[in-house]
Amino acid sequence: MSVPSRILVYGVYGAGKSTLAERLAERLELPWYPVDDLLWQPGWVEVPVALQRSRIEEICRRDRWILDGAYHGWRDVPLARADLVVGLDYPRWLSFWRLLRRTARRLSTGERVCNGNRESWRSVLARDSILVWHVTAFGRARRRMRAWQADQSGPPVLLFDSPVALDRWLAGLPTRGSVDGQTAQP
Repeated sequence: MSVPSRILVYGVYGAGKSTLAERLAERLELPWYPVDDLLWQPGWVEVPVALQRSRIEEICRRDRWILDGAYHGWRDVPLARADLVVGLDYPRWLSFWRLLRRTARRLSTGERVCNGNRESWRSVLARDSILVWHVTAFGRARRRMRAWQADQSGPPVLLFDSPVALDRWLAGLPTRGSVDGQTAQP
């Protein structure tokens, strides 16, 4: 497999999609477009789905990109253009633990995320909190990644069931500046 230039990183909330996308962007010198920045306006106001789709279409027309997620209103767009899908298919307990740890850190530090938004106790305890979304979306995300992997008509899909397996794969990728003319074996 050639070194990919259009990568979709996928997984359930808290699995580490953004962290992986950032690492891949640095290692492969590809532009990374954090999906949450494209979906949320200040005040946690969701961008209308039609505008989300338009933004994603504009990015995916480019020759080089990394996206750290794909949602219902436009999931087909990056899948149609991706050279590679990297799926974080970690056990539920691991991704939920990571999400809890990240949420606690953001609450305690007031860390700003996606367009200056901050997590709050109110958002964490709400019926539509990210923690609830994790629980309800986990099975669907897992089934979706596995279906993509089985579908030979789509882009290649690498599924990683542990951070150790992912780190082994990352260690085999070319480093910054050595990508041209090299190949990576997934």
